[in-house]
Amino acid sequence: MNFEHLIEINAPGNPMIEPLSRNQLWQGLVIRAENPELSVLGLDACVVLERSTGYLRRELRFGSLRIHDEVFLSHMQEVRYDVMASDNFPASRLTMRIEEPAPEHLFVRFVYSSAQEPDDEMVLDHLKQAYIQSDNDTVAVIRELAGLGKLGDYTPSTGLSFS
Repeated sequence: MNFEHLIEINAPGNPMIEPLSRNQLWQGLVIRAENPELSVLGLDACVVLERSTGYLRRELRFGSLRIHDEVFLSHMQEVRYDVMASDNFPASRLTMRIEEPAPEHLFVRFVYSSAQEPDDEMVLDHLKQAYIQSDNDTVAVIRELAGLGKLGDYTPSTGLSFS
């Protein structure tokens, strides 16, 4: 299965969307990798088993279910999650890539891939909707953290105004 979608982070000219700097967005994506309990529904705990520059190996605990993954961080560019196969599910990958087609006009592209495709079209549609909802929740948490001042101040690098 392959599925991807974009979430617009900054919408120049839309005063309803509070802008984030690329640095704030990046910090938020890193926090999601290090503390997924903030935005992953049903996650009881995340244990970091190994850490190095740009890399985490984790165990995610959902009740008695244990999921192991590796997280690769490409500074200010993308976060990639490689989920290891288990008896319950195949290996899969999620990439969250920051895109900036114009100065300060930020998007996050979410790309999901798995070797296994659900047989039922309705199940596939529900899975895609769950991914979209989870990704919207991730962005909402990043916006909340930015609003609380946990990701630094917004300072546009080009001096563009969004008001």
